[in-house]
Amino acid sequence: MLIIPIKDGENIERALKRYKRKFDKTGTRRALQGRKQFIKPSVENRAKIQKAQYVQHLRDQEAV
Repeated sequence: MLIIPIKDGENIERALKRYKRKFDKTGTRRALQGRKQFIKPSVENRAKIQKAQYVQHLRDQEAV
């Protein structure tokens, strides 16, 4: 559970912004979306390899 201490006289919008930032940093939303649908390990590995190939291709283009 996230706890955001609110200072005296602090604006509620500012406190909400701090809460949202902290929520994003914890990765809770990403974990929930990941549990929404099962992805086979082989598909995850294939996507990881494709991403690595894409990044390597971009780096090779920068070097030229």
